[in-house]
Amino acid sequence: MSRPWCSIEGIARAYGQRTVFRDLWFGVERGEFVALIGHSGCGKTTVLNILAGLEAPDSGGIVVGGQEITGPALDRAVIFQSHALLPWLTALGNVAFAVRSRNPGWPRGKIQDHARAVLDLVGLGDAALRRPSELSGGMKQRVGIARALAIEPAMLLMDEPFSALDALTRGTLQDEVLRLVAGGRQTAFMITHDVDEAILLADRILLMTNGPDARLAEIVINTLPRPRDRSTIHRAPGYYALRNHIVDFLVTRSRALAGSRPPGWDPRHVPQTRPAIDPALQTGDAA
Repeated sequence: MSRPWCSIEGIARAYGQRTVFRDLWFGVERGEFVALIGHSGCGKTTVLNILAGLEAPDSGGIVVGGQEITGPALDRAVIFQSHALLPWLTALGNVAFAVRSRNPGWPRGKIQDHARAVLDLVGLGDAALRRPSELSGGMKQRVGIARALAIEPAMLLMDEPFSALDALTRGTLQDEVLRLVAGGRQTAFMITHDVDEAILLADRILLMTNGPDARLAEIVINTLPRPRDRSTIHRAPGYYALRNHIVDFLVTRSRALAGSRPPGWDPRHVPQTRPAIDPALQTGDAA
């Protein structure tokens, strides 16, 4: 069996005597969008930090494109929950800083042109010369997205990037990421608490049990067809079966399974499910 493009192989992490998670195995294929869902304390951010090379696992490892991750690299870009912009630079300067890091041999004009083009892509061309203090929360997060996209990473890593935003801004930026990722066939990995966000964006949704000693319990395959529109997705056949399955896991099963390893459990072959469609809920009439 061939190894996935991004292969997470038996990673574990503990802080002192507290095991956050162990024996975590899963893969992400090139061009796939994967979301990881679980309650606080199950190690979601730690998994993303290990993928980014910002943190080392206690055991196991991660292989991307045939190369083991040993630290941060420009082939993986992170969009954080907080925008993490440099306050003394303009929006253009923040993006240009990333472009320069990726392409140190480029002349200044080419760097500026590339940075402006990416800001235009996220709808911030007119705000290029504003500093972060002059931008709204949603605009700051757009700059963070532009900065990540500007280095043209092989993999985009997102740590609940929209959770601190109001509902309208969050929806707009989710649509923006959906458009950008789909348009460029970008590989993406996101951690989230938001079931609807995961259903809208992801191809597969990984379900983590509660911590400590969390494990990957199930991988849910999102069978809803693309392109997905937030205004009509609830009418798609299978939407309610998918959503109810994930919500049931978060409300009930994630806690019941916490810290357990069923007899014969193989962490290398986590069950993959396609929630069955309830005919009574196919049309969205029950919404």
